[in-house]
Amino acid sequence: MSLTLDNVDRRILRALQKDSSVSQRELADIVGMSQNACWRRLTVLRESGLILNETVRLDPVKLGLKLSVFMMVRTRHHSHEWLELFCKIVTAIPNVIDFYRIAGNYDYMIKVVAADMADFDTIYQRLVSQVDLDSVTSYITMETITDRRDLPV
Repeated sequence: MSLTLDNVDRRILRALQKDSSVSQRELADIVGMSQNACWRRLTVLRESGLILNETVRLDPVKLGLKLSVFMMVRTRHHSHEWLELFCKIVTAIPNVIDFYRIAGNYDYMIKVVAADMADFDTIYQRLVSQVDLDSVTSYITMETITDRRDLPV
């Protein structure tokens, strides 16, 4: 479904990115329209697939996940079968919160959250023991400056 966004749609999307728990009445007030008109537009945005889901953002530090690591992976393998296995293994690790195939010096980038270095080492050992990789370079974050920013709409 192709969708052309106008300024009202963009205001709805910006408001929902800030707080998707707002009621339909609050959302309508925020964007300056009637509740029914806002609901109709929201329905179209959902049905178009533009709104993927509505989630809650959790504080990883308060959950004890104080360490964020970017793992840069290089592989010698590029077959469909290997990739299927690799994706299955990586996505089965609950601490993996982002996973990308990338261009450049590495083939994949994996973002992992862990309680501490020992926890991360357990995650690392689990990954490298299950799949053949050429190299893994890990970058430990020292500070989160900004994370999961809203998309520009």
